[in-house]
Amino acid sequence: MQLTFAAVLAVVTALAEFGAAHYLQIGDAFLHPVLVLGALWATAGSDEAGLGWCFAGGLVLDIVSQRPLGSTAFALLIAVRLGVLVAGQLGALRVLSPIVAVAVASPVFTLLTLATTTLLTSSPLSPSTFSIVVPSLVYDVIVASLIGPLAMSIILRRREVERL
Repeated sequence: MQLTFAAVLAVVTALAEFGAAHYLQIGDAFLHPVLVLGALWATAGSDEAGLGWCFAGGLVLDIVSQRPLGSTAFALLIAVRLGVLVAGQLGALRVLSPIVAVAVASPVFTLLTLATTTLLTSSPLSPSTFSIVVPSLVYDVIVASLIGPLAMSIILRRREVERL
């Protein structure tokens, strides 16, 4: 049930990201809500549901933005999984794991998206495209800092109450 719920919410988030992308842009920074919420879901929920979120959200983003099918889903799967693996090493600081996961996943996602889109469409890559990596990383980490610890503390509290 959690996997289905994650996939449906990922589709809604991807459509919202595509529809509001120019409203969410600050300077050169782009917000990636599918990435941020996928990393949150993978660290707070289960790995399977988080990866299902990334796959469904990535496919929808590919379809609506007319990128090569599977390129964004591939980048999301690799980036979020790498972020969750690094964040899993925090141990007692589990509340901060979504922030660390997003901090690792955001530049990996941006670079993989640029690389796969460039390779699959054979369009030239200008040097100025790499200028979005750091501002997008900061933007994603700020959003993850606002919602990540709150969501993690609520989820950890619910799990603690269920064990009693």
